[in-house]
Amino acid sequence: MIRSRLLRLSSGRIAVVSLAKRFNATCTVSKPKRPDTAPLSHIRVLDLTRVLAGPYCTMLLADLGAEVIKIEHPVRGDDTRAWGPPFAAPLPDMEQALEEGYHGESAYFLSVNRNKKSLALSFQNEGGREALRRLAASCDVLVENYLPGTLARYGLGYDDLKKVNPRLIYASITGYGQSGPYSSRAGYDVMVEAEMGLMHITGERDSSPVKVGVAVTDLTTGLYAQSAILASLYGQDRRGGGGEWLDLALSDCQVATLTNIASSALISGMSGKGEMKDSGRWGTAHPSIVPYRGFETKDGYMMIGGANDNLFGKLCRVIEAEEWITDPRFVTNRDRVKNRDVLEELIETRLKTQPTKYWTDALEGTGMAYAIVNNIPQTLSHPHVLARSMIQETPPHPICGPLPVLGPAVKYSESTVGVRMPPPVLGQHSREVLMGLCGMSEEEVQKGVEEGWINCWDGVHAGEQDGGNGNRSRVKLAE
Repeated sequence: MIRSRLLRLSSGRIAVVSLAKRFNATCTVSKPKRPDTAPLSHIRVLDLTRVLAGPYCTMLLADLGAEVIKIEHPVRGDDTRAWGPPFAAPLPDMEQALEEGYHGESAYFLSVNRNKKSLALSFQNEGGREALRRLAASCDVLVENYLPGTLARYGLGYDDLKKVNPRLIYASITGYGQSGPYSSRAGYDVMVEAEMGLMHITGERDSSPVKVGVAVTDLTTGLYAQSAILASLYGQDRRGGGGEWLDLALSDCQVATLTNIASSALISGMSGKGEMKDSGRWGTAHPSIVPYRGFETKDGYMMIGGANDNLFGKLCRVIEAEEWITDPRFVTNRDRVKNRDVLEELIETRLKTQPTKYWTDALEGTGMAYAIVNNIPQTLSHPHVLARSMIQETPPHPICGPLPVLGPAVKYSESTVGVRMPPPVLGQHSREVLMGLCGMSEEEVQKGVEEGWINCWDGVHAGEQDGGNGNRSRVKLAE
């Protein structure tokens, strides 16, 4: 069932409309699911990650039902809390927060931190380290993305924590792994894209290399991390019940996803002088198939894929160029690849005579692969995207109210997955976690707040006092 979803932001506020009504969309109403069918509802994850790769991994685990406890710096929180604009603005009755320097929650942070609890705590203090050790003892999984050796210096490395929890699965996400000549380097998505080949093959044929539009290496690593954690959990009893250390590197994940491009180079190096061939950049085109690229129309761009002779013939008929089917330059794919530049120019000249919709209507039902090149707002309001519930709304955030988020990519017929909690306010769950799971008393927590290594958000905004009891919230996301 398609419910009311966020369609657009107007003047910083959320406007919700019935997307089903807007697009006349229908889909099957799924049968009710029991709340206890989330696949990972029995799993607790200690999340010591920041920015994107790690938080994306732990959000995916949280979507599957895991209890994820996110550890954040007690003052600034996750770095991405300050990465804006845009920010989701506080609700009108929270306007005092704006006057105190609070800009709201950044869109970047909101994108990968739903379904998590926030514990704002510093492990540079022994009290914080002891709290983390107690937490680790009750967790099934720990995910971290510090430089190799950093947590071990604080007594929080894998060898340290497996002593308090032998079943702990400890996943380390770094730029270049725990070993190798680059292991001590800080790893950033764009740097790994450059170093490990992706940037070289991205961009137009005769232009400079460019990065991918999203931080795809971070996201790929997050997906690999989730898969590795699930595999380790599944195999835990088969290996005697013990935990293990998972070593994930952005560099390894990036090289692994070069797939057919890397295979072409490796296989080409098996013959002749043994030198691997570099395919270079192809823009939207395919190195081995023609036509298969983006073309300009009268009012935009569209992708067309004529992956075999039959589909090429269908394209020729649609654009009223049937003579190309028997043209010796274009009869087979081998011929078309050889005469790529001539054919692609001829096709684009025809496509420029009509708007994109004219061609998509003409191609509908032909079996041709084609697509409009949509921008991001067009994608997020696309009727198919909405019908698949890829835009969802969180339960009310305590400051910003309901928030629009991307929905889970996988649909389950029986299991309950999805958006249960909004991304947390910094320190929103500190008391709950420290007193409930770490066994700390109210007095011990309050002492940590006063000493500055704990931040508890109790509904008090930055700089505001909570009834005069001395419990000051330290939430302030951006200067």
